[in-house]
Amino acid sequence: METIEAVEDLLSGQDYVAGRALATVVFLAMRLNRPLFLEGEPGTGKTEIARAIASGLGRRLIRLQCYEGLDVAQAVAEWNFAAQMIAIRSAEATEAAARRQDLFTEEFLIERPLLQALRPQPEGPPVLLIDEIDRTDEPFEAFLLEALSEFQVTIPELGTIKAPEPPIVILTSNRTREVHEALKRRCLYHWVDYPSFERELEILQARAPEASQALSREVVAFVQRLRQEDLFKKPGVAETIDWAKCLLALDVIALSPQVIADTLGAILKYQEDIARLQSSEALRLLNEARAGLAAP
Repeated sequence: METIEAVEDLLSGQDYVAGRALATVVFLAMRLNRPLFLEGEPGTGKTEIARAIASGLGRRLIRLQCYEGLDVAQAVAEWNFAAQMIAIRSAEATEAAARRQDLFTEEFLIERPLLQALRPQPEGPPVLLIDEIDRTDEPFEAFLLEALSEFQVTIPELGTIKAPEPPIVILTSNRTREVHEALKRRCLYHWVDYPSFERELEILQARAPEASQALSREVVAFVQRLRQEDLFKKPGVAETIDWAKCLLALDVIALSPQVIADTLGAILKYQEDIARLQSSEALRLLNEARAGLAAP
């Protein structure tokens, strides 16, 4: 990618609508071989941008889904103990010490996402997505410091393995907890916020082009108004797209309180939030959303 405009074109070619600031930080991360740390609310497109980059460049996408208790073995590599035991039994059966083999070689290594991302790939360096890093424990963050600063990992039995070409690394966080400053310092940072009405409408038209302009505007206006409510979980852009597709499947041409009540499960994921939007409340929000559309 030689220019920011080329990054914008690459992403738009994958139906990912990015603002100038996001396209700029993606360009810099790729140009400088720096990991990119994307933080923001769930459903705002943080994970999707890794898929768009990998698809647009024709690279392999390697995903490390983070969770509480994730350790180095599950993220980097672990030894295939079953194969090692078979090798031991085979050597004992032949009674030939000369045929005994080293059990700690790459032949017996099961590679996990981080190590896979450091290996050369035929199509070029892969895109490594470290998704929801805020779900892991602090010790795992400390381990990542070497991997993200030197693009290498150390396996005690084998030594240090370094990538011949750095992968494109994207980390995401929903900010359920603060990630350590030392990890952020090794990355370029961008906060992915909820989009404006115009940008969300552009995203919806790219991802659900079969929706009419009128329906798309109503859907986006309603979701934008809904985010102003005191909800347990505000709907993200992913929910906007899902809801529009559900409405299309039902042949809906315009929103109504009944339609909204019937399809709330596409945009709200907690019963407490759904219970708040009874028919009268849905009608109020719909009227306010339409009034916003009519305003100059």
